[in-house]
Amino acid sequence: MAVEIWHNPRCSKSRQAMTYLEEKGITPEVRLYLKDRPSREEIREMLDALDLPATALLRKEGAALKTEVESVIINAMAADSSLIERPVIRNGSRAVIGRPTEKIDEIL
Repeated sequence: MAVEIWHNPRCSKSRQAMTYLEEKGITPEVRLYLKDRPSREEIREMLDALDLPATALLRKEGAALKTEVESVIINAMAADSSLIERPVIRNGSRAVIGRPTEKIDEIL
Protein backbone atom coordinates (compact mmCIF):
# COMPACT_ATOMS: atom_id res chain seq x y z
CA MET A 1 0.00 0.00 0.00
CA ALA A 2 1.24 3.48 -0.86
CA VAL A 3 1.61 6.25 1.67
CA GLU A 4 -1.66 8.17 1.91
CA ILE A 5 -2.29 11.62 3.34
CA TRP A 6 -5.61 13.16 4.30
CA HIS A 7 -4.66 16.64 3.18
CA ASN A 8 -6.02 20.17 3.37
CA PRO A 9 -3.89 22.43 1.15
CA ARG A 10 -5.07 25.50 3.10
CA CYS A 11 -3.54 24.15 6.33
CA SER A 12 0.11 25.01 6.98
CA LYS A 13 0.72 21.81 8.98
CA SER A 14 -0.73 19.74 6.15
CA ARG A 15 1.45 21.56 3.59
CA GLN A 16 4.47 20.96 5.83
CA ALA A 17 3.69 17.25 5.92
CA MET A 18 3.46 17.12 2.12
CA THR A 19 6.82 18.88 1.81
CA TYR A 20 8.33 16.56 4.43
CA LEU A 21 7.19 13.47 2.51
CA GLU A 22 8.37 14.87 -0.82
CA GLU A 23 11.80 15.70 0.67
CA LYS A 24 12.05 12.02 1.64
CA GLY A 25 11.29 11.04 -1.97
CA ILE A 26 7.74 9.93 -1.18
CA THR A 27 4.84 10.94 -3.40
CA PRO A 28 1.78 10.11 -1.31
CA GLU A 29 -1.71 9.37 -2.48
CA VAL A 30 -3.50 12.60 -1.62
CA ARG A 31 -7.03 12.60 -0.32
CA LEU A 32 -8.55 16.05 -0.14
CA TYR A 33 -10.72 14.94 2.73
CA LEU A 34 -12.77 18.14 2.89
CA LYS A 35 -14.02 17.51 -0.66
CA ASP A 36 -13.89 13.71 -0.57
CA ARG A 37 -15.29 13.09 2.91
CA PRO A 38 -14.33 9.78 4.47
CA SER A 39 -17.15 7.46 5.44
CA ARG A 40 -17.72 6.25 8.99
CA GLU A 41 -16.03 2.98 8.01
CA GLU A 42 -12.99 4.77 6.60
CA ILE A 43 -12.69 6.90 9.73
CA ARG A 44 -12.92 3.77 11.88
CA GLU A 45 -10.20 2.11 9.76
CA MET A 46 -7.99 5.18 10.14
CA LEU A 47 -8.53 5.17 13.90
CA ASP A 48 -7.50 1.52 13.98
CA ALA A 49 -4.33 2.38 12.01
CA LEU A 50 -3.66 5.30 14.37
CA ASP A 51 -4.37 3.08 17.38
CA LEU A 52 -6.09 6.06 18.97
CA PRO A 53 -9.58 6.85 20.23
CA ALA A 54 -11.86 9.04 18.12
CA THR A 55 -11.30 11.97 20.48
CA ALA A 56 -7.65 12.10 19.36
CA LEU A 57 -8.67 12.59 15.72
CA LEU A 58 -11.19 15.29 16.59
CA ARG A 59 -10.01 18.86 16.08
CA LYS A 60 -10.33 21.24 19.00
CA GLU A 61 -13.23 22.92 17.20
CA GLY A 62 -15.09 19.62 17.61
CA ALA A 63 -14.84 19.79 21.39
CA ALA A 64 -18.32 21.32 21.36
CA LEU A 65 -19.60 17.76 20.89
CA LYS A 66 -18.87 17.26 24.61
CA THR A 67 -18.87 13.51 24.32
CA GLU A 68 -16.36 10.70 24.33
CA VAL A 69 -18.76 8.25 22.70
CA GLU A 70 -16.84 6.87 19.71
CA SER A 71 -19.84 6.38 17.46
CA VAL A 72 -21.09 9.93 18.02
CA ILE A 73 -17.69 11.43 17.25
CA ILE A 74 -17.18 9.24 14.16
CA ASN A 75 -20.65 10.12 12.86
CA ALA A 76 -19.93 13.82 13.39
CA MET A 77 -16.60 13.60 11.54
CA ALA A 78 -18.23 11.69 8.67
CA ALA A 79 -20.92 14.37 8.40
CA ASP A 80 -18.44 17.27 8.70
CA SER A 81 -14.90 16.31 7.75
CA SER A 82 -13.59 19.71 8.89
CA LEU A 83 -13.75 18.20 12.40
CA ILE A 84 -10.92 15.78 11.51
CA GLU A 85 -7.46 16.74 12.75
CA ARG A 86 -4.89 17.13 10.02
CA PRO A 87 -2.74 15.96 8.51
CA VAL A 88 -3.27 12.23 8.83
CA ILE A 89 -0.71 10.02 7.12
CA ARG A 90 -1.08 6.27 6.65
CA ASN A 91 1.47 3.75 5.48
CA GLY A 92 -0.06 0.30 5.25
CA SER A 93 -1.70 -0.66 8.52
CA ARG A 94 -0.11 2.16 10.53
CA ALA A 95 -0.92 5.87 10.64
CA VAL A 96 -0.01 9.04 12.49
CA ILE A 97 -1.33 12.53 12.91
CA GLY A 98 1.54 14.56 11.45
CA ARG A 99 1.92 17.02 14.33
CA PRO A 100 4.79 17.59 14.73
CA THR A 101 5.91 16.74 11.21
CA GLU A 102 8.72 14.49 12.46
CA LYS A 103 6.05 12.14 13.83
CA ILE A 104 5.65 10.90 10.25
CA ASP A 105 8.98 9.07 10.59
CA GLU A 106 7.26 6.60 12.95
CA ILE A 107 5.45 4.98 10.01
CA LEU A 108 8.04 5.28 7.23
